[in-house]
Amino acid sequence: MTAKRLYQDIARKIAELIDAGAYPAGSRLPGERDLAEKFGVSRVTIREAEIALQAIGRLEIKTGSGVYVSESKPQLVDAMPSASAFEVTEARLLVEAEAAALAARNITDADIARLEELIEAMGDSDADAANAADEKFHETIAQASNNSAIVHTVKQLWQMRETIPQVKQTYEAVCVHDAKQRIEEHREVFDALRARDAGAARAAMRGHFQRLLEAMLETTEKQALAEVQQRASESRERFLAAAKLN
Repeated sequence: MTAKRLYQDIARKIAELIDAGAYPAGSRLPGERDLAEKFGVSRVTIREAEIALQAIGRLEIKTGSGVYVSESKPQLVDAMPSASAFEVTEARLLVEAEAAALAARNITDADIARLEELIEAMGDSDADAANAADEKFHETIAQASNNSAIVHTVKQLWQMRETIPQVKQTYEAVCVHDAKQRIEEHREVFDALRARDAGAARAAMRGHFQRLLEAMLETTEKQALAEVQQRASESRERFLAAAKLN
């Protein structure tokens, strides 16, 4: 089973235990180590499963306290989409570039003022607040397009960004290091929209996502190289130690 399918399988099993009453609403789940032993998987897989369940409202992850079962029972785990960070970003590029072009023709002064406020909020030192402002920025542009299908699609793509563990982790790994660049790119989109220039708005939005894709590629390549180096180091220590045995 692939890593992607494995965490989904574990998430489903945890949800089934919740539904069966093994973990009542409001109760605290066993720790990652205990769950990893119970299901015979790594703690990383447990963490990914918990993130996925949190994203659909089945669990609440409280930093420094633990993971708790939510009081409500939202959508099924099976409803979670399966896509890579690159696929989600590619789709966002295609959809949101055209959404920006359409918004440039329909945007109001109130929308412009709201976008400017959100750009300022994206500079917040609190990562969650900055991320929320980023989400509202893209949603506001979608709404300015006056196309309900585009609004729905943009919201769904953002949900995929936050729901799929690998996608969320990739975005976090990239965005934490490029806050200044991200704000500048959003400012370029804003300037084009304020000028009601559809072509410039489309180009600025495409440029933002193209740069994001490049940053993702660079980050994943570095992570892959670090993993190879780590495995090589572990193998070196193991076999050198074996060679010294009498």
